[in-house]
Amino acid sequence: MPDFKTIADFRKDNGKAIQNVCREFVVLCRKLKLLTESMVAIDGSKFKAVNARDKNFTQAKMKRRRMDDIDKSIAE
Repeated sequence: MPDFKTIADFRKDNGKAIQNVCREFVVLCRKLKLLTESMVAIDGSKFKAVNARDKNFTQAKMKRRRMDDIDKSIAE
């Protein structure tokens, strides 16, 4: 059984590969429909209306942003 130092060294030496495996696993789960994509809508609240290019979201932006969030989560 490896000790904590062996595991820590493995994670340090193979960090990028581990991140790629985690990312591909999430993509595979999405393809197999094991994870769902859900949208959240807020109703009945007042918000300042801003429609600047970086403040509005399309489906493509949402997918790209979600993958960025997944990558950040894996990195943590």
